[in-house]
Amino acid sequence: MLEPDIEVLRSEAAIRAVVLRYCRAIDRRDFDLVRECYHHDATDEHGSFSGTVDEYVKWVRTLLAKYSMTMHFVGNLLVELDGPDEARVETYGIATHRGDPSEPTLNLTTGFRFIDRFQRRSTDAGADWRISRRVATTEWSRVEDPTSWWEPPASFRRGSHDRDDPVYRV
Repeated sequence: MLEPDIEVLRSEAAIRAVVLRYCRAIDRRDFDLVRECYHHDATDEHGSFSGTVDEYVKWVRTLLAKYSMTMHFVGNLLVELDGPDEARVETYGIATHRGDPSEPTLNLTTGFRFIDRFQRRSTDAGADWRISRRVATTEWSRVEDPTSWWEPPASFRRGSHDRDDPVYRV
């Protein structure tokens, strides 16, 4: 039986962590953390947007302001290393968005894929894996009936879109 290359496993784990941090950052509206998931010269094609990472962060901040809640789930995540410092990564996911009930198209669930080029480059913190190019595909989308949402009681702990969220405090 072959033993897995420890460096391959470390790289795959580091890349998966970036994808998961990105989802947290989007859902928590932590735009500094979104930015940290990308290399400084990265590009992103995301729905109607295509541009640099700095332009993307500005665009997604405006887009997310339309929603009272988003929640991203990732499933299949395939990392294919192209040498020690390059990887192709395909991530399947589902995202739920909740917006103004009077605008049904702002209440939707979408199936997506992130098709990423990751690179490991030297940074101030050492050698970090980050996104250098992202193409986000929309595989399907359905509008949710906004009247079907159940509003949790005020006594339930809720998440927030800032550093007051419990994930930053536990």
